[in-house]
Amino acid sequence: MTARDTDWDGVRLHVVTGKGGTGKTTVAAALALALAHGGRKVLLIEAEGRQGIARLFDRPPLPYGERKIAIGPGEADDGRDPGGDVYALAIDPEGALLDYLQMFYNMRGIGSALNKLGMVDFATTIAPGLTDVLITGKATEATRRKQPGSPSGFVYDAVVLDAPPTGRVGRFLNVSAEVSGLAKVGPIRTHADSVANVIKSPQTAVHFVCTLEEMPVQETLDGIAEMRAIGGMQVGGIIINKTPPAVLSREELKAPPDLAAMAEVLGEAGLHSTDTLAASLAEELAEHARTVELADLAHAELDAAGQPMYELPLIAEGIDLAALHRLAADLREQGAA
Repeated sequence: MTARDTDWDGVRLHVVTGKGGTGKTTVAAALALALAHGGRKVLLIEAEGRQGIARLFDRPPLPYGERKIAIGPGEADDGRDPGGDVYALAIDPEGALLDYLQMFYNMRGIGSALNKLGMVDFATTIAPGLTDVLITGKATEATRRKQPGSPSGFVYDAVVLDAPPTGRVGRFLNVSAEVSGLAKVGPIRTHADSVANVIKSPQTAVHFVCTLEEMPVQETLDGIAEMRAIGGMQVGGIIINKTPPAVLSREELKAPPDLAAMAEVLGEAGLHSTDTLAASLAEELAEHARTVELADLAHAELDAAGQPMYELPLIAEGIDLAALHRLAADLREQGAA
């Protein structure tokens, strides 16, 4: 398969959000695999501490540390264009705060002592905006981290952040506003500003995962509007997930069912009460037609948002590593990575 050029050249931090239940973490993992081609190195970050990445890749719970969890697809069968590496990081606020203390004050030992005393939990509880700064700060630090001698000049060619759900992502990303009441000046404010400089730049895109249902569609549209209202945020693609296979064409769905013909076929199959069964099947067909019509309307609403759109299939048998590679291939083929 030959992938077309990506829609997101120049983007190094891919923020993935979506309403709960849309498969946000699955799509983030597939996107990381899609980006890890041709020897590229990608970091997949989980921000909510649910260990969803570990479960998807069939790994034990991830500690607070960057570690390799998968190999991306190669672009050639002869080995001349090898797959890249996917690393994962499950962020927790405590670990991020210890990193922060070490980075700015060389005080990791004191931070560990504070953690044992419960002061880290206390600090992040009374200042919830600080937690978002620490988590986004870790993601942007990984995005900026340099490595002399690497082809890109960076440790990671791309970073994928599995962010909070759509209803909270605006506040999560708008770190400067969140910390304005915590610190007007000083290292915390400087750190927050450096985070915002990455997030509100062309190297970051916020992608929305959605299913073709009323609530996820509305939350996606609201989230896109929020990103645009904040200013400086680059809205990424809309990734429509769990798209069911097309069983019948739109023309077939519009045609009135032939109950007599349906009953005849059912009879030939050896079934009884064929008229009743045919009527029940006709009702199921009508309900399916209404579902498809609503999905088409939802698709049109999303299309009107004016962002690139990608569609991923419903994988009824469940998500494993092979399924993630299948979704990654779909994303690459459609130009998302």
